[in-house]
Amino acid sequence: MGTSEEEIDRLLGKLTPRARALLPGGATTWRTRAEPAVGLRELVMSDGPAGVRGEAWDERNTSVLLPSASALAATWDEELVERLGGLLAAEARRKGVDVLLAPTLNLHRTPLGGRHFECLSEDPELTGRIGAALVRGVQACGVAATAKHYVANDSETDRLTVDVHVGERALREVYLAPFEAAVAAGVRLVMTGYNAVNGTTLTASDLLTDPLKSEWGFDGVVVSDWGAVRDTVGPARAGLDLAMPGPGGPWGEALARAVADGDVPEAAVDDKVRRLLRLAAWLGALGARDSPPAPPPARPRRVRALVRRAVAAGAVLLANRDVLPLDPDRLRTVAVIGTHAASTRTQGGGSAGVFPQDEVSVLDGVRAALGGGARVVHVPGPRPDGPAPPLDRDACADPRSGLPGVLLRMLDADGHELYAERRDSGRLLEPRLVPGAHTVEVAARLRPGTGGRWTLGVAGFGRMSLLLDGRPLLEGDFLPPTDDPAVVHVNPPAQYATADLAAGGSVLLVARRELAPGTGRATVVSAAPPAPDAAASLAGAARAAGAADAAVVVVGTTEHGESEGYDRTTLSLGATQDALVRAVAAANPRTVAVVNSGGPVELPWRDAVGALLLAWFPGQEGGGGVADVLFGRAEPGGRLPTTWPAVLADAPVAHVRPVDGRLAYDEGLHVGHRGWLREHRTPAYWFGHGLGYTTWTYEELTVPPVTPAGHDLTVRVRVRNTGPRAGREVAQVYLARPGSAVERPVRWFAGYAAVRARPGETATAAVRIPARVLRHWSVEEGGWHTETGRWRVLAGRSAGEVPLVADLEVVRQPGPGG
Repeated sequence: MGTSEEEIDRLLGKLTPRARALLPGGATTWRTRAEPAVGLRELVMSDGPAGVRGEAWDERNTSVLLPSASALAATWDEELVERLGGLLAAEARRKGVDVLLAPTLNLHRTPLGGRHFECLSEDPELTGRIGAALVRGVQACGVAATAKHYVANDSETDRLTVDVHVGERALREVYLAPFEAAVAAGVRLVMTGYNAVNGTTLTASDLLTDPLKSEWGFDGVVVSDWGAVRDTVGPARAGLDLAMPGPGGPWGEALARAVADGDVPEAAVDDKVRRLLRLAAWLGALGARDSPPAPPPARPRRVRALVRRAVAAGAVLLANRDVLPLDPDRLRTVAVIGTHAASTRTQGGGSAGVFPQDEVSVLDGVRAALGGGARVVHVPGPRPDGPAPPLDRDACADPRSGLPGVLLRMLDADGHELYAERRDSGRLLEPRLVPGAHTVEVAARLRPGTGGRWTLGVAGFGRMSLLLDGRPLLEGDFLPPTDDPAVVHVNPPAQYATADLAAGGSVLLVARRELAPGTGRATVVSAAPPAPDAAASLAGAARAAGAADAAVVVVGTTEHGESEGYDRTTLSLGATQDALVRAVAAANPRTVAVVNSGGPVELPWRDAVGALLLAWFPGQEGGGGVADVLFGRAEPGGRLPTTWPAVLADAPVAHVRPVDGRLAYDEGLHVGHRGWLREHRTPAYWFGHGLGYTTWTYEELTVPPVTPAGHDLTVRVRVRNTGPRAGREVAQVYLARPGSAVERPVRWFAGYAAVRARPGETATAAVRIPARVLRHWSVEEGGWHTETGRWRVLAGRSAGEVPLVADLEVVRQPGPGG
């Protein structure tokens, strides 16, 4: 890690021009090139941010799964997020990973963003602070973090080709700001998006040089998103340093030829190689030095305890009508209702997904927390709308061995077996390739527990077939409608057929798909029993709730509702789930609704339930952490990182579909709560909202009477715990600039600090307001400025509840930003 710039220049001089030109191209899907001449080994990369997958999708190679990024931001707790970053780094070291492709710093510009769960918040300041904490935690343990996706890559629709048109002020003050914070925190890599900004694809954009490398002084590596480099010369002449994946592609030999032909300056390539060598030196992957020794593995019990703590810390109590916390000693029967209760969705869909070590459902968590002291009754209720789930080991058996799981075979063009193995799941994203491989076959013996018309499916691309006891159910050629890698390699659409199956019988299901260029090899086999009668299921759920002392009903989104690769078209959970909550709440006033989603959803029944808890995608320990909150073992610590609309139509920004290839960010600076305030609209729940298990009053705001422009300042917020138990409060500060000479939001988030107090006690939060949140970008002068004069400082519990107001006088004084 101590390699000097002089040493890096010396190593660079040992390489031929051709060798230098080859280095910035990937060697494999997840590895960079090695160069023995300078002692450079390959660097291994892996997706994040909720877990470290490693180099392969394989359910046998499990990972620790954290709560979703939106849940981490909801903690408003940088110290905790930093510790979780260290946990991710330990996982990376365990799996031989050098570079973690996280955090995602794009914003929740619209509630329809399909990758909402993987991003942190709607606000550039909060996103920057939480993202920087994760960067510090990861890199403190010798693993490089990656800030992505640079920049304005905030929706999924046409994400490979969309041209985002955004004004210079909004680009600087809103969308670039979290990346600037990550660079200030020392992030080692920045990943470009697939998109273009203002007419130029990011991989070839001047934004990679200015402000990233020049103004901000970023000395790390700019890496492309996978497959984002589409030509040789443009990105090579720009600030891109590493084109992934490899081998092949527009760089590699093509870049070496472009340098030899004079189309790309040698100096441009030399800068890329210097940055790669600098990164390798930091990682201990350069020269004769060995990589830093891996730290001793964390004790599994401590890891699980930390992840479980994060669940409660990020859980947001949206409403509570004296129902929570539930007292276990006063409960005889608890009804736990909903499909999501027993099959809690722990993560979002797409490239960030991992196979978790374990998954604790809400139902499991409640049962464990009550420990047999109260009877727990589970009623699934009506089945939510959504695709048939992949086969798992509990639903089928390998027809060859009879053991739980499926039989995976790779066949040659004549149908001869090249290899075979038993796998636990029907979701096989990377079946092992062998020479001569032509067809992937997945076979499973089903023993239906329910009779009736089943839905059977196979997902993938190319020529596919599905057979039941040798009888063809479907066959055809299914061509990819897109080359989006998240769709082709991670979440291909399924083709379905139906068949009548008898309960207690046994049938052989065989799916095949041929391998063809450009179609990937992901193969997913799924099966779903007939849906139960909706009316009868609702009635059963209501009966169970009515007979219980308390009811917990869990509802949420499906993998095809929130996933990388496409945006949402609605925020509705569907008529079936909405009806379920209404029926349960009508039967029992002590109903707690738990929402299992990664981003905003419509909650039309929110005033009918006794309490409303947002659990997000809570990771592998979700059920335990949710139970801790339900029974008062932990206070719900979360505050919303994003404003939640009552209905989609209320959201000030809801357009994600490009027009003629362009997506216009016409709202400018007014993203998130800023847009709601400008439009004088009231959401269901404001940015920053979240209740605990005590109450607080805001008593006093102390602001320095005068502060020099360009300097940080600290304001103090005194709060009093007026409730029955100790708690944590997040004091939030917002700014306004009445009479500004430039366009401004009505008010905007400026900083926060958390305090703790016992009942009746006061606590004073010292909230640091960085100078950057007072400045604005001058398009005319191409620089930052801070207005002098009177500013307004507001403090409270959310963007919509700011009872304390004070004035601040900003005076001119030479200094940065002034």
